[in-house]
Amino acid sequence: MKQIEAIIRKSKFDDVKEALHAIEVNFFSYWDVTGVGNEKQGHVYRGISYSTTDIQRRYLSIVVSDEFLDKTVNAIIEAAQTGNVGDGKIFVSEVLQAYRIRTREDGHAGIN
Repeated sequence: MKQIEAIIRKSKFDDVKEALHAIEVNFFSYWDVTGVGNEKQGHVYRGISYSTTDIQRRYLSIVVSDEFLDKTVNAIIEAAQTGNVGDGKIFVSEVLQAYRIRTREDGHAGIN
């Protein structure tokens, strides 16, 4: 099993959610987060300068079986990519075990 952690633009969340549902990834957790990015210059809007060092993003945590890893990562990239700085990041790590509390199922059955 793999854990996929994705940090994406908040404006792309609905697109990513739909893409995940389309490939039958129906359970994941998400949080609104603030991060610091590479962009160092501020933006000016109507004569007022705004700092862009603190960036509002959405953080997704998804656990999938090994067979779903590439499919899931590709769905996130396709839905979240704009081609501009700040599209986000994806991190993948190994999950040793998963349990469903209600039924005590473990392993692959614990995440489905």
